[in-house]
Amino acid sequence: MEPVLGIGGWAVPTHGLFVGLGVLTAAVVFVVEARRRGAPAEQSLVAVAGALVGGAVGMRLSGWAEHLDPALNPSLLEAWMFGSRSVLGGLTGAYAGVLIAKRLIGYRERTGDLFAPAVALGMAVGRIGCHLTEAPGRPTTLPWGVHAPASTPGCPGCLAGQTMHPSFLYEAAFQLLAFAALWWWLRGRITRPGELFTLYVAAYAVFRFLVEFTRANETVWLDLTRPQWFLLPGLLLVVIRLRYGYRRGFYDALVRRQEIRA
Repeated sequence: MEPVLGIGGWAVPTHGLFVGLGVLTAAVVFVVEARRRGAPAEQSLVAVAGALVGGAVGMRLSGWAEHLDPALNPSLLEAWMFGSRSVLGGLTGAYAGVLIAKRLIGYRERTGDLFAPAVALGMAVGRIGCHLTEAPGRPTTLPWGVHAPASTPGCPGCLAGQTMHPSFLYEAAFQLLAFAALWWWLRGRITRPGELFTLYVAAYAVFRFLVEFTRANETVWLDLTRPQWFLLPGLLLVVIRLRYGYRRGFYDALVRRQEIRA
């Protein structure tokens, strides 16, 4: 584990550094895509400012309501000072920040499609920090399994010296592939506003549910983790939403190409 990196004589928290880099990367990709689509420059900058502010708040407060019992959760001040610095929380906060910034300046164009590749690349960067600082995953006998120090928090397998899934690297790889697909393949074919973001969210929801079987999160019922139980109703909504889009021809450009190749 590398909880702290030495940069120019400064001790920088590794996880917080990569979360910040992830949010910044997402902001840069957002601006590039906004300019490509002809969004007004000043409105794009306001949206990015909202993303950076929202990302900072989201990553610090992401673990505030972790427990159903309010007494077990930290206060808002404690969460702000000692929060989990979650990359997913940071990017969720960034998205919320953009929505708020748009509302303040009266910008009504959809920005979800701008965020799809931005979030994918930002998540890929942020997950490197998770890999360097958190418990990697469940024990495995696969040849690419990794070892982590016995002092790794919340990792009984680390204490036993077991080889474990590099689950955060799985996610980083998925996000890089998602970014490549969105940037070089899908964005030129999916023209319906909002559908690029819908496809990304659907793919990530399915992946996240499956990758949870390799992560070190606690199982709570039927061998499923809390994130998996949270995702189950979301997956049902995703299926309904994709079926809705398919029946209305939103994805015809993709389906027809596949039929022609077949």
